[in-house]
Amino acid sequence: MINVKSYAAQSATSPLAPHALSRREPGPYDVLIDIAFCGVCHSDIHQARDEWGGSIFPMVPGHEIVGHVEKVGANVKKFKAGDRVGVGCLVDSCRKCPHCAESLEQYCDNGFSGTYNGMEQDGKTPTYGGYAQKITVDQDFVLRVPDNLDLAGAAPLLCAGITTYSPLRHWGVKKGMKVAIVGLGGLGHMGVKLASAMGAETWVVTTSPGKAADAKRLGAVGAIVSKDGSDMEKHANSFDFILNTVAAPHDVNAYFNLLKVNGTLTMVGAPDKPLEVNVFGLIMRRRRFAGSLIGGIKETQEMLDFCGKHDIVSDVEIIPIQKINEAYERMIKGDVRYRFSIDIKSLAA
Repeated sequence: MINVKSYAAQSATSPLAPHALSRREPGPYDVLIDIAFCGVCHSDIHQARDEWGGSIFPMVPGHEIVGHVEKVGANVKKFKAGDRVGVGCLVDSCRKCPHCAESLEQYCDNGFSGTYNGMEQDGKTPTYGGYAQKITVDQDFVLRVPDNLDLAGAAPLLCAGITTYSPLRHWGVKKGMKVAIVGLGGLGHMGVKLASAMGAETWVVTTSPGKAADAKRLGAVGAIVSKDGSDMEKHANSFDFILNTVAAPHDVNAYFNLLKVNGTLTMVGAPDKPLEVNVFGLIMRRRRFAGSLIGGIKETQEMLDFCGKHDIVSDVEIIPIQKINEAYERMIKGDVRYRFSIDIKSLAA
């Protein structure tokens, strides 16, 4: 076993603190990764505080992992020592079901293995995430990070990037389409960058008029203030696709009126309470209300390559691991533009 330093939550009410962690030595098909940066996702907070239920403690969060290959197993052909690599939200799946066969491991019929707060495919070995110095992962779940991308900014691509890329790609966002991104946070700012790079006329829908300038900086044409009825009316029946990143309870019906006939609104934000839906807002113009998770390994690599081609990374604030509890509180208050990225070298301090 390989002993590494990490930060973990020992319970739903305890702050994250130093924790001794053991990783497995690389097997024949494994890759040992020396972690450089790990992004901080809002789901880290939900799971560390058991807000979704079923949390496994002790918990080492983190599924936006980038670093360099330290060592590979004897049968690994895809990677070599020194390669720039990443690990996202999953580290294994059953690899046998129809969805896995279609490179849709995120929808594995038998349950994928989450990078943390999950179980290996044996059903009994807990997984531990990227708030740690190293991680050992099967080569089939390791991703290449383009050489031109800043590693600190690339880390959140492994969750925020693929969470927004996958629905944009699935619903065919391209030049000539008008797209709205609802919410300008960790997910939303990635949605803006990606949709605009795909060639779409991209708008941000926000409750904050002050975010208009930042929306344009990120690539949007402009911002629509959702609390301003006249502003919303100006854009009624005009959008081909809306990506809703808002994770708090809100009135989703207000956005249906922005869609064209056959338009689609897809949720990637996950409110903790059910949303009320007025179906007439859908049926009168054959609109679709959909949801999307992350992407599979093939699509996540496609996303990383797309970001490499277009020089896209997340806007990050780099922090040492010792400030993670403070970062959690700041995230809850929306006090970050737009993602925290942990410098894992700070674990050695």
